[in-house]
Amino acid sequence: MLPHAGTTLTGSTGRYRERYPSAVDEKTTESSRQLRFLVVDDTDDIREVMARMVERQGHSADQAIDGVEAVEALQRTSYDLMLLDLSMPRMTGEEVVRWIHQHPEHATGLRVVVVSAWAGDKRPLLQELGITDVLPKPFRRQQLEQLIAETI
Repeated sequence: MLPHAGTTLTGSTGRYRERYPSAVDEKTTESSRQLRFLVVDDTDDIREVMARMVERQGHSADQAIDGVEAVEALQRTSYDLMLLDLSMPRMTGEEVVRWIHQHPEHATGLRVVVVSAWAGDKRPLLQELGITDVLPKPFRRQQLEQLIAETI
C-alpha cells in the first residue's frame, strides 16, 4: 500500500511515518478540490514565483513561457484557472484569449485571469476580450487566496 498525504518515506525499507500536516495539506483539505492552474509569463522568476504561490495553496501549476506554449498546454490539458501575462514574445496574452474564443472546446470551465502591471492602461482591450479578472503584478498571497475561494 502506498503512503497517503501526510506521510514521509524513511529509509530504503519502504516504511513510512506520520508527520504533522503542512500548510499545503491543510489548504488542500479545506477546499473541496484541488485546482489546476496554467501560469503563463515570459519572465522566469515571475512565472516561478506565481507557480510556487499556487502550489503552496495546495493546487497544481503548469507553466508556459509564452502564448504559444500556453495554447499547446490548453490543447493537451484541461485547466481551471490561467494566470496570463499580456506582454510576451511569439504570442501575446491578447492573442491567447482570442485563440480561446475561437477554440472554446479547449477552454471549457477555464477562468482567465490577466496578471499585469499595466492592466489599467489596457481596460478597453480587456473589456473587448471579455476579461473581468485582473491581478496586479506583483500580486499578494491574499489576492490569490480570494481568487481560489471564488473559483472553488
